[in-house]
Amino acid sequence: MTGTGPDRWSVHGRADDDMSDRWREIVTATHLPWSVQAGTARPDKTFRARVRRWWVDDLALVDAECERTRGVRSRTQIADTDGEFVVILFVRDGTETVWQESGTARLGPGDAVVWDSTTTARFAVGDRLVKRSLLIPRAALAEVGGRAWAADPGIVLDRDAPAVRLLAHYLDALTATLPALGPAATVAARNATLELVAGAVRPGTPAGPAGDPVLRAVMERYIDRHLTGPEITPAGVAGAHGVSERTVHRVFNAGGETLGGVVRSRRLARARDDLATGDEPISTIAHRWGFFDSSHFHRAFTARYGLSPGGYRASHGGTRS
Repeated sequence: MTGTGPDRWSVHGRADDDMSDRWREIVTATHLPWSVQAGTARPDKTFRARVRRWWVDDLALVDAECERTRGVRSRTQIADTDGEFVVILFVRDGTETVWQESGTARLGPGDAVVWDSTTTARFAVGDRLVKRSLLIPRAALAEVGGRAWAADPGIVLDRDAPAVRLLAHYLDALTATLPALGPAATVAARNATLELVAGAVRPGTPAGPAGDPVLRAVMERYIDRHLTGPEITPAGVAGAHGVSERTVHRVFNAGGETLGGVVRSRRLARARDDLATGDEPISTIAHRWGFFDSSHFHRAFTARYGLSPGGYRASHGGTRS
């Protein structure tokens, strides 16, 4: 999907079972499946909520305002979820408590937490909440080395960290400009969002040679500069950075990844960008990004993004194969 929206939903009425069902339908449509209960602190026993959603290609940016409510994401809701996601939740006003397998986070204005769609969770809203959620498919996180931190649900971000503040301000600007962006600019905005997310969350990466985030970032920049060149090998990366091949393997293994897997993810991501923004033949794009076997490219792309290269291009308005 390109930049559009926002799509809008709202409910207002007596806080009863029917209202809870209506609110659950909205939450499930915009924030993944949840079981929710609408509450109220109003003398007239009514409940109010509204939601806006923008698409940033395959990322969903969702603003919600609601009154007292509770929610549960059990194994049933997890099984009903199509795909796996990591979500960054920013509280803009009001209070919310989030329970995940890793612990409890009590959030107020300015706080942010990362939650994982594959783990059970609960939340409770006080009298009122204004929040923003960024829903990121796991496949997209692989493009920015997200496996390590995405595997640790319940990360509470440091609200005063410059990278966290930058991400929050960027999302503010994005909601204001997104509806006017064309396909190419939307893809660029999507990629910038992922890089800012990685910068906001990665400070928690373990220090030391095996998990050195600075060395990994330098290696990733090298990879990006050489994606269209000859095969990127451990020996080549090691030689370019004055370290051993063993160190190269340890740097990427610390995040639960391999050098080859990172290179493949980056090449698929660049091919994906070209499919969305250009009209070159798919075979030309595949060859540019190191996939000399078209059937291999088709299988790898489909496994990563859930659509074939041709299906993805068609979803973005293109027709050439």
